[in-house]
Formats: sequence, C-alpha cells, structure tokens
Amino acid sequence: MTEQTKKIITRFPPSPTGYLHVGSARTALFNYIYAKQNGGEMLFRSEDTDRERSKKEFEDEILESLEWLGIEIDKTKIVRQSERGETYRKYLEKMIADGTAYVSKEIAEKEGDRTEVIRFKNPNKKVIFKDTVRGDIEFDTTELGDFVIAKSLTEPLYHLAVVVDDYEMGVTHIIRGEDGISNTPRQILIQEAINAPRPFYTHMPFSLAPDRSKLSKRHGAVSIREYRKMGYLPEAMINYLMLLGWNPGTDKEIFSLGELIEEFDLTKIQKGGAIFDLVKLDWFNKEYIKKMSEQSFREKVLEFLPEKLKDMREYSDEILTKMLPVIKERINKFSDLKEMFEGGELEYYFKNPEYNGENLLWKDAQKQETIGHLNKIISIIDNIDNFQSDEIKTSLWDYATEKGRGNVLWPMRFALSGKDKSPDPFTLSEILGKQKTIERLKIALDKLK
Repeated sequence: MTEQTKKIITRFPPSPTGYLHVGSARTALFNYIYAKQNGGEMLFRSEDTDRERSKKEFEDEILESLEWLGIEIDKTKIVRQSERGETYRKYLEKMIADGTAYVSKEIAEKEGDRTEVIRFKNPNKKVIFKDTVRGDIEFDTTELGDFVIAKSLTEPLYHLAVVVDDYEMGVTHIIRGEDGISNTPRQILIQEAINAPRPFYTHMPFSLAPDRSKLSKRHGAVSIREYRKMGYLPEAMINYLMLLGWNPGTDKEIFSLGELIEEFDLTKIQKGGAIFDLVKLDWFNKEYIKKMSEQSFREKVLEFLPEKLKDMREYSDEILTKMLPVIKERINKFSDLKEMFEGGELEYYFKNPEYNGENLLWKDAQKQETIGHLNKIISIIDNIDNFQSDEIKTSLWDYATEKGRGNVLWPMRFALSGKDKSPDPFTLSEILGKQKTIERLKIALDKLK
C-alpha cells in the first residue's frame, strides 16, 4: 500500500473511562488535521471493553469536547468495541483453525484454578517498521513469547481487538503517543496472521509537565472540559496543542484551524517531549481574545461574570458595555473575571467604594492641598461636553503636570475606585460617566473635610 493509492483513514480510539485529556485531544487533532489535509477522514472508535469503568456519559463528553475543538465526527460511523464480540470471535476461530493461535490451559496465579486462554503462536522473527518520527525501528519478537490475545473466544484482549478494528475500519495511518511503540511488534504479527495490510505509523512525543514528568492531575487541569470551564477559547487550545511537539519551521505562531490543515507537516513532528506551559497557553488565549468582536466578547463576559455582581442593585448593562475594553485588556482567560471580582476589581464600577479618606493623600501631600486639587478637577470636568477618556485626559493634563501628576491624579483615581491599583482615572471617568464621577469626587471631598 502507498499513500497515493488509498484514501487516507486515521482513527481516534479513546477509552470512555474519563473526560478527554489534553494529551489525547492533541493526538485527535494531529489525526484529524492530517486526514483533512489529504482529503481523508478520521474515524472515532470507543474502546469501551472495560465494563466497570466505561460510561456513556464519558463517551458523550469526549465527542462534545472534540466538537468544541472543531473536530467533525461522523457519528454514523462510530465503532464501539463492546458491540463487536461476534467479529472478534470470528477472527479468533479462524486464527485457531489456521494455526496462528491456540487454546492454552493454564493455572491462574492468584486462585490456582485451571483456566483457558488463547495465545498467539509467535513465529519468533525480527520485525522492522518505519516510523515517521523515528525512522526504521527493529524488534526481535522472540522475547515476546506466545503472548495472550484473548481470555476466551468472547473476551479478546487489546492487541487483537485493535488490529481487527483498524483492519475492518480501513485505517491507513496510525498516529498515536510514543507509548504505542512497544505495542507495534505484537500488532504487526497479528496483522500478518490475519492478512491485514500494515498501516503507516507515527508515534508522537508525550506532552510533559514543567518538571518533565507525564502530565497528570497533580499539575492542575488536564481535561479539555476543565479548560473549557476556565474560559479558554477553542481556537487557542487548537493552536497551542498543535504546536506541542510540532513546528512549522518558521516564526509563525498564530494559526487558524484552516491554516493548520494547509501547513501541517507530519514529518516535522519532534522527537522530544513537549512541555505543557500554562503561561504560553494564556498568551495564545489572550491573542484570540484580542481578535474577538465586541458582541462575541460581551456574550462570553456575561457567561463568566459572577452572578453576585449581576445581582447587585447598582449593576448596569450600560456600564458593563463601557467596561469591556478594560476587561479585554486585563484578562487572559474568562475565569479571570471571577478572580477580579473576588479581588474587588469589578464592584467599584457599579457601587461607590468604601475607603479611609487618608488614602486619598499622595505621599506627603496635605489635606487642604488635595481638597484644592479635587475641587479643580470637578470644575474642569464639569465643563467637558465630550466625556471620553482622551478628552478628559487632555483637559486635566496641563493642570496635573503643573501641580504634580501624583498630587492630582492619585486622589482622583482613588476617589473613583477606592483601590491602590485600578485603571487610570480618565478611563474610570468615562466608564462611570460625568454625573457619577463628580458624585464620587464630592464624596472624597467630604471624607477629607
């Protein structure tokens, strides 16, 4: 078989025993993008033979997460191993009849009972296969012995089921994690025994934690579901995951799904493990947040905005709309809105802040001096017709420069927010509006008097 003579079919075969892991999502993306790039198709197989741990809810979630990532699955072609018992039985019976497998009576280690298993009759030969990432890989299969391929005719084990499924699904390319390398010799032997063509193999490096260990829950969120709940955008996840272990050979980092389908090159997958870096993921997400339209961004903000804030008596959609540019500048992911709220960074837009009047004083500034500055600020902004941040800044700048920017702008900003850190006073003024700005400045004057 050559890549030109057959439609390219890849597959993604998760076990539905948990939510979709980011490492598995990355594998799915590599398979999907390679298939789409070559006019082929990625098929979905649910390896649900673990009856105790496999659950339909996990399969549904995996499919939903793939769809969120932009991966299209033809649900009419989904293969479930739990429904294929008769198929596996047919192959096992033929292999036994052909002499490539045999029933072996054995003693179970723990119970000491005699039992029967089906073993593959190993031809004890060297197997060489070409891997896209690592080149030619050679195994001496003698050391594998006659390995077990089924507990019984109705209980096939992993290696047999995978080979049969890949063969019947017409899989031409197997793109999977590097832990699959050690499975390949057994699977090639079974392929030869059932006269199945050998697929092309690509074994990808692992996604690693910053300490170079395998990514696990002790490092934080590991499922796509969790990252989705944290307010990461699918475009950012796709972009970031594809650049883990693959590099286009240029400085370009931002790729749409369409661009990835055009530019992806299977031969440029790196051999070394790729570090999953949350700081870099945040950077990608921020870049995609910047690209959002005002309407899309607003809808996403409303989705993640804490209900406690929306339930405030003073809450206003009009003010929220004015806040959007500030929020867009401040967040890397939408769950940051919760942290902003809990840190008191959102409430003061809707509710007059509470603070000690002494905090209005800039360094060694005197009360009477600060009172004079606040009165002057009120006088200036009361005469501004176009109450936009640029206009407010222009109107106040000369006075602030003359009297000392800290002396003038610190009490103004603190009066509006009640916080040591907040957006500049011009931006705050525009968001609050002229009436509310003057009201808060007068409250500050009362505190100082």
